[in-house]
Amino acid sequence: MILRGDSMKQKQDLDVSLMDMVMCLSDAMDLISSTVNGHHQRVAYIAGKLAEELKIPKRKREHLILASALHDVGALSLQERLDTLNFELDVSDSLGLSKHAILGYQLIDEFEPFVEIAPLVLYHHVDWEKGAGSEFRGEQIPWESHILHLADRIDVLIKSEAGILGQVDRICAKIVEEAGNKFVPEIVEAFTGLAQKESFWFDITSPARIQLITNEFSRDKICLGLDGLYNLGKLFSQIIDFRSRFTAAHSSGVAASAEALANFIGMSEHKARKLKVAGYLHDLGKLAVPTEILEKPDKLTEAEFNIIKKHTYYTYHTLKRVKGLDEINIWASLHHERLDGEGYPFHYQQEELPLGSRIMAVADVFSAITEDRPYRRGMEKKKVLNILENMVQDGALDEDIVLTLNDNYEAIYCLRKYAQEQETSEYKSFLQDSLADNSQRKAEAK
Repeated sequence: MILRGDSMKQKQDLDVSLMDMVMCLSDAMDLISSTVNGHHQRVAYIAGKLAEELKIPKRKREHLILASALHDVGALSLQERLDTLNFELDVSDSLGLSKHAILGYQLIDEFEPFVEIAPLVLYHHVDWEKGAGSEFRGEQIPWESHILHLADRIDVLIKSEAGILGQVDRICAKIVEEAGNKFVPEIVEAFTGLAQKESFWFDITSPARIQLITNEFSRDKICLGLDGLYNLGKLFSQIIDFRSRFTAAHSSGVAASAEALANFIGMSEHKARKLKVAGYLHDLGKLAVPTEILEKPDKLTEAEFNIIKKHTYYTYHTLKRVKGLDEINIWASLHHERLDGEGYPFHYQQEELPLGSRIMAVADVFSAITEDRPYRRGMEKKKVLNILENMVQDGALDEDIVLTLNDNYEAIYCLRKYAQEQETSEYKSFLQDSLADNSQRKAEAK
């Protein structure tokens, strides 16, 4: 359920800010490299200030902030993210539509609250001149896309190693040079006005920019109840997992297995659904892990495994700042802790691990070893149960939860398999739709 404003609030167990969730996703996406760290948030702040200068209506300004915080969501690899930092971006097709913009559009357009912001992401690399103003290949380009485009290019011109005020003249000169070509002259004019204020540049580079964005551009909080959070969690899982064909359906399998285990153990339906959301979010920190490591079929080196170990730490601290998500965060983030205290990254002991986290740990192992991967088939029941029972004996997993899985194996297995088959189908459709969309645009351009 999506709620807007205090007058529409309803009594519910969850009241999570959509803006907070989007900002935490942008945080996670930018963890992949120190080179791109904070990029989404800086772009969101620049775009918001430009929209204010241009007197863009409040609701459209909100959409622009959300789109800015997600604009590179379709850049699925580290190299693609680094490529977007080149001011003279080499788009992937002859139409001026970048591959990552198309993929980003395909990803977020499925979530109802993002339907209006998806086109902003699709066109955020279309030059003003190529777009012939407000149209591109017969399609209407939202004005906010041009604002996002300029905000994005302003940020890539900033050099983090140098003092910000010493860069202002160079940045302004480069942007003004492209007015009427890459950028809308009216938006450039709004920027040059803002650029005269030292506070504008200090705000962009401030560590407190998330708070600035929330305070200045998100006064009317858009809230998510459990249903809305469930749908957004599913979208997050696709953004996390679709980066690699090896893990394209992993989170959906963990979510389904965790919910099933919770139901068989006797948790309430409400708690079980929250646990499913935690399953969707449990690998959020893997957005900081290069796909080369995620897709390595061989044994990881010690250095590579140390990088993998960061993902639960990042999941925890990224979700921690989202008010109302405390329990889901704990369940999601502690899935690699062990009852004997030898897990990672916090080395919590048995008494510190809540039931939800113990369920998530079993669900994660169960899904990982039963799901098919491109380089191997999922394991058979006997081998699966042997591994889980050995992990119980070794002090890793909760015996009662593994016994529950053993007693209800076929039902949980079928639910896991069905969820992952559905997600795999969505993954293939996502890739096919992206290729078809690109081919159609090329055909229309001829």
